[in-house]
Amino acid sequence: MGLVGGIAGAFIGIVLATLFDRESGQVVSVLAGATIGYLLARVAALGARLRAIESRLEARDATESTRAAVAARAVPPAMSEALDLRPKVPAPQPVPQAEEAFELPDPMPAPPLPAASIQTEPESMGAAIAWQEREPTGPDVGERAVGWIKAWFTEGNVPVKVGMLVLFAGVAALLKYAADEGWFTFPIEFRLVGVAVAAVAALVFAWRQRDTRRAFSLSLQGGAIGILLLTVFAAFRLYHLLPALPAFALMIILVAGVCLLAVLQDALALAVLGIVAGFAAPILISTGSGNHVFLFSYYAVLNVAVFAIAWTRAWRVLNLIGFFFTYAIGTLWGVLKYNHALFDSTEPFLVLFFVLYLAIPVLYALRLGRERPDVVDGTLVFGNPLVAFALQAALLEGERMPLAISALALGVIYAALAAGLIRRLRVLGESFAVLALGFSTLAIPLALSARTTGCLFALEGAALVWLGLRQQRRLPRWIGLLLQLLAAGAYVAAIGAREVDALPLANGPFLGAMLIAGSALACAWLYQRANRSAELGVVLYLWGLAWWFGAWLVDIDRFVAAEEQLPAVLGVVAVSAWLVGEAERLWQRRSLAFTVGVLFWVTLPISAVIGVDGQVFAGWSGLAHVALAVLGLRSLACLRSSADAAQTTAHLGWLWTWTLAFCLSLREVALRAELDAGWLLAMIGLPVLLVHGLALRRPHWISHPLGDEFPRYRPGLLTSQAFVLGFLLLLSLFNAGASAPLAFVPLLNPLELFQLATLIVLALWMRDPDAPAIIRGRRTALFAAGGFILITDATLRAVHHLGGIAWDERLLSASLAQTSLAVVWSILGVAGWVIGSRRGNRPLWLASAVLMAVVLAKLLLIDRQHLGNLFGIASFIAYGLLCTLVGYLAPAPPRETATEQAA
Repeated sequence: MGLVGGIAGAFIGIVLATLFDRESGQVVSVLAGATIGYLLARVAALGARLRAIESRLEARDATESTRAAVAARAVPPAMSEALDLRPKVPAPQPVPQAEEAFELPDPMPAPPLPAASIQTEPESMGAAIAWQEREPTGPDVGERAVGWIKAWFTEGNVPVKVGMLVLFAGVAALLKYAADEGWFTFPIEFRLVGVAVAAVAALVFAWRQRDTRRAFSLSLQGGAIGILLLTVFAAFRLYHLLPALPAFALMIILVAGVCLLAVLQDALALAVLGIVAGFAAPILISTGSGNHVFLFSYYAVLNVAVFAIAWTRAWRVLNLIGFFFTYAIGTLWGVLKYNHALFDSTEPFLVLFFVLYLAIPVLYALRLGRERPDVVDGTLVFGNPLVAFALQAALLEGERMPLAISALALGVIYAALAAGLIRRLRVLGESFAVLALGFSTLAIPLALSARTTGCLFALEGAALVWLGLRQQRRLPRWIGLLLQLLAAGAYVAAIGAREVDALPLANGPFLGAMLIAGSALACAWLYQRANRSAELGVVLYLWGLAWWFGAWLVDIDRFVAAEEQLPAVLGVVAVSAWLVGEAERLWQRRSLAFTVGVLFWVTLPISAVIGVDGQVFAGWSGLAHVALAVLGLRSLACLRSSADAAQTTAHLGWLWTWTLAFCLSLREVALRAELDAGWLLAMIGLPVLLVHGLALRRPHWISHPLGDEFPRYRPGLLTSQAFVLGFLLLLSLFNAGASAPLAFVPLLNPLELFQLATLIVLALWMRDPDAPAIIRGRRTALFAAGGFILITDATLRAVHHLGGIAWDERLLSASLAQTSLAVVWSILGVAGWVIGSRRGNRPLWLASAVLMAVVLAKLLLIDRQHLGNLFGIASFIAYGLLCTLVGYLAPAPPRETATEQAA
């Protein structure tokens, strides 16, 4: 194998040295190639041998382990005893009688058993001990390559193969030598004439073979005409042997000839070659004169030829090639050469090209109407007005009114075509109807704004998505989605443009954004209706919503005063929720139902900001909240048959928005009435407390219009309200509870009444079946802890107001506060002791005992520093008397017996 690799490497070295003309390095190349080939072959061979050895060793190890395991299972106990060659010591026996005594001989080693005696069941054991060696792994890439080289040199006609290698190297060397010596040097005129004559001969020969060998003939015809075109181009451009006019005439003749051959032989490939060459001819033969009238006149002739071919042949590729070249080269010329002075000489050609490519898809549809009546060339049907209108906008250089008139004219043209074709070619007629509607709609923002491209792209994209879904074709859908993105890009690019619009809503930016939003929402609806790519439908839906709200926000920012902007946004959200709700009622889509819920939750922060900055129900804010109330109720009614989660999201958002609105409204009332801090917190929390109580006891008062569904999400509402009430209760602990203009009365001031009511309502909630299980199981402990904290807070607040001590950290160090806490806690402990003893409630009695122990610890650690004044002395005496009284009135209840515990 090493010899084979060396031979192959040597041949490769010869060929490389010959091709690259390295005469001095030919010997080195041969030796290097042979050495490398030999080494590679040896390495591959050694690798193969090593893997084979490893495979055999692994198979041998597996075989030995399998034999040992099977032998251990197959040999019976008797056989194993027979195989035990160690001497056996007899078990001790009782001493026999004298007459029975005899002497045992020394034990002799047992002779080894023959191998035949060990195999008790030869057939079964032979079947049990069946081993298979693991198959070695297959050769790697290197081995396969070496094997292929070896087979190439050792199998088949080896002399011919080796001879071809040598011949290849020799011919390569000969060609290079001939080129270096100038053997192929002829005047350029002769070369070109020779090439042309050979191409004509090939063309004649191919024409004669058209009936017997059609594929060969067409290929040869195309190649010959291509060579003739390149020959004319080379004679004109490279060697300057032909003037521009004769060269151009020759190319026209060749293009006409190839088109004629294509039509005569029904050969699409030849027609494509001819049209491509025809459109490329002005570029190849260009002299730089810049005569656009001549250029477009020539292209008009070519497009008329395309139209004539379309009259007889349904060759869509040919139509697309003509469309692409015409508009691409026209656009390039416009970018480089156009100025407004050339409008009169350019506009007729644009109109002509538009009319031709308006008629060509109609001919295409008529040609295929009987076989495939639903096929429409979407690229030409929608792309032609798209590109032509964009070029029209460029020619008019931003003159909006003429462009609006152009859009309206296109709408009329397409409406007339739709009316004439809708019965015979229904899909094409519907496509034209969509374009008519689009351009008629587009005329409105064009008259007010310069954002023409974005609006056009959005409408055309939606039309292509519709057509692609209808025809079940991907390409139109993808182009339509791309146009949606291009529409957004064009709109954003025009943001910095100068705007002179002064009317809200009736201005170019707003209407343009609305068109983009409407197109995206239409695409989303089309995908949802067709049950295709639900994820893409949701993305388009969100994209459309973003443009919808973006348009409103920008217009509100431009035309609404700063203090009225948030109410306007709230009104827009209310109207949007209502519209989406109505759409959900009609089409039953989960995404629509969830949108209503999300919008209701969006109203929550908007209403909060309005309430913080001003009055919730005054002026424009009041009108916006009225709209939210009316339209919100209708939106919720539209969700009666929606998904459960959507109803939950919407109704909870609705209830919390109104709860917060009333909280902030009462806050504003308290601030305007100059009520103190205790009133303020109580009034803010009152609506939450009220709605929570209604949800507990009178749920039907707040469940409209989803009363039947309300029990399903009532637990979530109650839990969220309890969390907010707990948070307000926590805040109230740090409030001084000033009740001006009323005098402060312990437990009867606004703040503490709110605390007490909140604790009671939360206690009722903790007993409700809809409360979380972890809360219900610990409701007694939670209620007791909450009551203890509130009583402690009320005690400190009373010390603050009645004792004249400041409501800050110094309050806890005052002797009056510590004595009051000791007395109040002792009373609580004594009351618990008495109640626990009278009712036989040992847990309550023990909890009260713990509280009294805490009071005792407090007296010893904190209150002892106040023994120098009456308050400190009173606390100690009161505690002692109360403990004595409890010991007399309420001894500990008896422990539960084991029988009672078991019961």
